[in-house]
Amino acid sequence: EHLVSIPDVDQLSDLSSLVTFPDFGMIGSLDFWLIAVTVAVIASIETLLSLEAGDKMDPQKRLSPSSRELVAQGAGNTLSGLIGGLPVTAVIVRTTANITSGAKTKLSAICHGILLLVLVIGIAELLNLIPLSCLAAVLFFVGYKLAKPSVFVHEYEKGMNQFIPFMVTISAILFTDLLIGIGIGMIFGIFFVIRTNYQKSVSVTELDGMYLVKLQKDVSFLNKAPLMRHLAEIPNGSDVVLNATRARFIDHDIQEVLNDFIETSTDKNITITIEGFNYKLKES
Repeated sequence: EHLVSIPDVDQLSDLSSLVTFPDFGMIGSLDFWLIAVTVAVIASIETLLSLEAGDKMDPQKRLSPSSRELVAQGAGNTLSGLIGGLPVTAVIVRTTANITSGAKTKLSAICHGILLLVLVIGIAELLNLIPLSCLAAVLFFVGYKLAKPSVFVHEYEKGMNQFIPFMVTISAILFTDLLIGIGIGMIFGIFFVIRTNYQKSVSVTELDGMYLVKLQKDVSFLNKAPLMRHLAEIPNGSDVVLNATRARFIDHDIQEVLNDFIETSTDKNITITIEGFNYKLKES
C-alpha cells in the first residue's frame, strides 16, 4: 500500500478495459452538479495559480494566455470525463521540472504527456515499485523551491497589505484545503484592497496657507467621513484647491459634501478653486 499503483497493461488491446464511459443518469442530481462545479472551480484556480507561478519562473518573462489555458483545460477535461479519466489541471511541479530542465516552449508539456503515456504502457511493472514516499520527497523539494524563506521575506518587504493576505492564504490552505484556503485568502485580499483605496482616494496637503484637496481613483461613500473631517480642519481665510483630475468616479454623497463646503466657504472667508471635475459644482 506504500507503492505506486498503476494498472499493468500487457498489450494494447488491454487499454479498452481502462475506458469507462459516463453514466448520464446522475445529470439531474444536485449532488452531481455540486461536485462538478467544485471540481471546475478548484481546477481553474489551481491552473491560474500555476500559470502565474510559471510566468514568474520563466527566464524570458513571457505572459501565458490565461483564457486560452482555461479553454484548453475545459476541452481536455470534457474528453477525459467521456472515457472515465480524472480531471486535469496545470501542475506547478511539472512546470517547475520542465523549466529547471531548460524547457522554453509548450512542446515540453506535450513531450511530457507523451512520455508519461509511453512509460505507463511500457514499464508499469517498474513504476509500481516506486515508493510513494519518494514522490512525496520530490513534492517537498519543489514546494520548498516555490516557498523558500526568501519568498516570505520578499512579501514582508512589500508591506503588511501584501504580507498579511499572503500568510492568511497559506495558513488557510494548510489547515483546510485548496478551495477554502484560497476563498479565505481572497476575502482578506479584497478587504485590504478596499482599505488601501479608502486611504488613498482623498488626500489633503497644505503649503503656506494653500490647501490642496485631491480626489483620486474611485471616491465612494466610504470616503465621506474622512473627507468631511479634512474639510472641517481647514482654517478660516484659507485658499483651497479642489482637484479631481485623477478621479474616475465620484459618488453622489461626495458631491454633496463638496457642495456643502462651497456653500459655507463664504462664511469662513475661504477662497475655492475648482479643477478637473466632470460635473458642475455649486459656485462659492
